[in-house]
Amino acid sequence: MPQVTDLFQRKKLVIEKLIPFGFEKNQDQSLYYYQKILPESCFILTVRISEHGEISTEVIDPVLNEPYILHLTDAVGGFVGNVREQYKKILSEIAENCFESDVFQNPQSQEIISYVRKTYGDTLEFLWKKFDDNAILRRKDNQKWYAVLMTISKRKLGIDSDQAAEIIDLRIQPEQINSLIDYQNYFPGWHMNKKHWYTIILDDSVSTEEICKRIDASYLLAKKIS
Repeated sequence: MPQVTDLFQRKKLVIEKLIPFGFEKNQDQSLYYYQKILPESCFILTVRISEHGEISTEVIDPVLNEPYILHLTDAVGGFVGNVREQYKKILSEIAENCFESDVFQNPQSQEIISYVRKTYGDTLEFLWKKFDDNAILRRKDNQKWYAVLMTISKRKLGIDSDQAAEIIDLRIQPEQINSLIDYQNYFPGWHMNKKHWYTIILDDSVSTEEICKRIDASYLLAKKIS
């Protein structure tokens, strides 16, 4: 049975998603809480989340009006197994719907992810379970990708270093690619079609403002793809 910390590992709260999911604020506005009656047992699960993403849970037996904790232990049996499964299911739904993956830790990566969410309402999609540090961003209208974020060795970009780097791949017009690539700030698109994509290392070598402008351009190019 995964613990709460396991279910929310490498995830970051998207606070504006809590209310639509069904959370409410407590009286002093410091916590969000969500209550659900667990099927069959009729136990009451309460999930509390702070504005900083700190999570606590409580399961109450309404008959005894006491906390129930056996689902958090190694206890076996049909009843406790059912409670444990429902508890896990609800927390997994909260993790999926109210949190986003927090794989990319570089401050510039975080700034870019925040910009995309605020500008286009898009969040990272992690499509490959075996490569959980690779993600894509795509348009809602035609599902075309306009950015790919990955963590790779700098050596894969032709840099003499095995240091890991967070990168972003963006679309570009083929006729512009040769004048852009300088192997210092702009690289041929890693793992993408190098006629249509290029790579930037997210280490402030290119300003966040400039990258955001290039994301906008890539977003528009994705619209034109048939």
